[in-house]
Amino acid sequence: MSVLTRDEAQTRARLLDVHHYAIDLDLTRGDDTFDSRTAIRFTVRGDTDSTDTFVEVKPAQLRAVTLDGQPLDPAALDENRLALKNLAPGEHELRVDAAMRYSRTGEGMHRFTDPADGETYVYTQLFLDDVQRVYAAFDQPDLKAVFDLTVTAPEGWTVLANGVTEDTGEGRWKAATTPLISTYLVAVAAGPWHSVRTEHRGLPFGIHCRRSLAPYLDADTDELFEVTRACFDRYHEKFDEPYPFDSYDQAFVPEFNAGAMENPGLVTFRDDFVFRSAVTDTQRQTRAMVIAHEMAHMWFGDLVTLRWWDDIWLNESFAEYMGYQTTAEATRFTDTWTEFGVTRKAWGYDADQRPSTHPVAPENVLDTASALLNFDGISYAKGASALRQLVAWLGEKDFLAGINTHFERHKFANASLADFIDSLAAATDRDVHAWAETWLRTTGVDTLVPSVTGDNGSRALTVRRTGERPHRIAVGLYDQSPGDEGRLTPRERLDLDVPQAEPRPIGKLPALVVLNDGDLSYAKIRFDADSFRAVREGLSGLPDPLTRAVVWNALRDAVRDGELPAATYLDIARAHLPHETDLALVDGVLAFAAGQIADRYVTPERRPAALSTLAELCRDLIRRTEDGDHPGLRLIAVRHRIATAAHPDTIAAWLADGIVPGGPELDPELRWSILTRLAVLGAVDEDAIAAELAIDPSATGQEGAARCRAALPDAEAKARAWEAMFASDDLSNYLFTATAQGFWQPEQTDLVREYVPRYYPEAVALAARRGPAIAEAAGRWAFPAHAVDADTLRLGQECLADADPIPALRRKLADQLDDLARALRVREANTD
Repeated sequence: MSVLTRDEAQTRARLLDVHHYAIDLDLTRGDDTFDSRTAIRFTVRGDTDSTDTFVEVKPAQLRAVTLDGQPLDPAALDENRLALKNLAPGEHELRVDAAMRYSRTGEGMHRFTDPADGETYVYTQLFLDDVQRVYAAFDQPDLKAVFDLTVTAPEGWTVLANGVTEDTGEGRWKAATTPLISTYLVAVAAGPWHSVRTEHRGLPFGIHCRRSLAPYLDADTDELFEVTRACFDRYHEKFDEPYPFDSYDQAFVPEFNAGAMENPGLVTFRDDFVFRSAVTDTQRQTRAMVIAHEMAHMWFGDLVTLRWWDDIWLNESFAEYMGYQTTAEATRFTDTWTEFGVTRKAWGYDADQRPSTHPVAPENVLDTASALLNFDGISYAKGASALRQLVAWLGEKDFLAGINTHFERHKFANASLADFIDSLAAATDRDVHAWAETWLRTTGVDTLVPSVTGDNGSRALTVRRTGERPHRIAVGLYDQSPGDEGRLTPRERLDLDVPQAEPRPIGKLPALVVLNDGDLSYAKIRFDADSFRAVREGLSGLPDPLTRAVVWNALRDAVRDGELPAATYLDIARAHLPHETDLALVDGVLAFAAGQIADRYVTPERRPAALSTLAELCRDLIRRTEDGDHPGLRLIAVRHRIATAAHPDTIAAWLADGIVPGGPELDPELRWSILTRLAVLGAVDEDAIAAELAIDPSATGQEGAARCRAALPDAEAKARAWEAMFASDDLSNYLFTATAQGFWQPEQTDLVREYVPRYYPEAVALAARRGPAIAEAAGRWAFPAHAVDADTLRLGQECLADADPIPALRRKLADQLDDLARALRVREANTD
């Protein structure tokens, strides 16, 4: 499929004004295709006699095309482009009649049949350039238009869309006319939805899910609407421009690739957010944040939309920042920035240290394929961190004033980074343009290191900076608490601009200096020797969870950089995590310790000892929570105890009893987790997997069974799983991911050794056949991450040099290989 270049988009935007789309979809044509009929009214600008352009469409069959009533030859379709030649200035109408193919990969019009009850659902995901899988379009974000949509659906279905929909009879549905929106924001979700509806501020609100999930959605309806209303009201306090659409529906849809998508008036979420099993408050907080994130897009992304994909960071960074900030301000989840610091920010730091890093605001996004690669930790986490630093430097009042100026200037239109910065500059005397150059046009992570000099009683602090960005940070000074050696007491929090004009007097020597306390900037931090001793002895005694998140991130960074032995990190976790109360911190530290340190950073010979340390840590947490007062903490400990089990006896007993002694009872998620780990350890067989699937035949159960079967330590099981992933195109995106998650296991290195060299050529071929979504899954989940050795690295480098993988896979492989090289360096540093 031809990708759209920026130059082509700019040329077409100068040539055309697109006014109106009338889209008619027929979803009753069978399991494989649906009918799509589109009429586009547009104007050709200029005074030349004629000009040429093209429209995009990717049909299973192109039946007919007319331009101003005159037929065009469908055979003239070249890949996904249909040329429109000799267009005279003035108004035109293009009509396209096509059969379009349903997707099983979460792209275009995804079709899903629920194994729990046999019901079928379809929904669109049109982001970036998947519009043309559903309807013909001038597919670029700055050719906004008004949309009218009609849908023919099977009996018993409900059709959701960007506006209020009306059932006009005989399976026909009509959606209200939209205001001006971009092509990729058109949305349809159809099926026998379970729906709960209400009104707020005179607008219809709805939440929707598959019928088989109805009891679980109903259990959380009050919380979902409470969060939605609270965020909606808070945004109306922040923004002068009212919510710009006629309704607000939130649909939880199956096999969704992203977390959610900001379609105007119809936000689609992955239906993992409809919780079938017990969850922690951190998971509920994450769901609330995603609701707030997507709602922020209604203004920043939908009302005002990027002109070209080089500014996608601005959509996502703004929504990420607003999602966390608004959740903290408007809901019961007040500690969102701690979770951001320990999970999202680490994502940004990791991405920013790879060769594939790019500026937050890149300038060289030359086509849609390269734009797709920028949906990463830089565009989300680093960008949100940069905006948080901007707010700290600018002040929230001026920041919001600039945002409201931006909405007023560009509503129902398109804007660029330059427009955004101009709007901010109009609200302040500070040099926002210079700030943007240093923060948004540069790459990499700065490192800040403290140095305390002078005599006791007259100490001074100097912060050394590796990097070029200015930072406004808080510096926390902590003393040992009198009478409690394990507790650190805040003495003072200093505001500091880096680079400094001169050393900052701090009085007597503190026990601990924490740079970037409060986490308002984006930089790696280090500790002086005295501070590191205080961290080892008193980390869990720091009173603020956000401070502890900053410290844990610093330790994580030091391990990844080979400056802190992995064993030392595990020792600190073993000493302090049993006393931790913040769920996001416990989960984040255990995830890094297990997934990176135990599985990659220590040698195979040292892995059993690392797993033993983690198992003991989890046992301590389980014992500590026996009183039932900390169910979320206990659930996290149980999950990680299962994942790190080196022997089957304990968890097999839990599965047989259906309960962890002292609780919790085993819900479907925990049962499948135990079964997966038992499969890895060779303690279950196909009969046990089939029996569990009979108990839980849901979509999640199907994924659990696929994961378990791929994890079995059996040559035939591995061959079947490999065949399903790479030789067949039958697996949906979720079943592919589940199979890949089960396949590679550090305990089974010898068994799967033959598949490591096969991975690279077969992943390249798979990605070329099935496209970017499966390419991303193959690069992320099917990569042999356990194989930390020079041969795996060499084979991957040869693949990148010679095999020409599609861009989505190339980017994933480049990142995986850089992480692999880092793991090798860390191992080498840990054996010195």
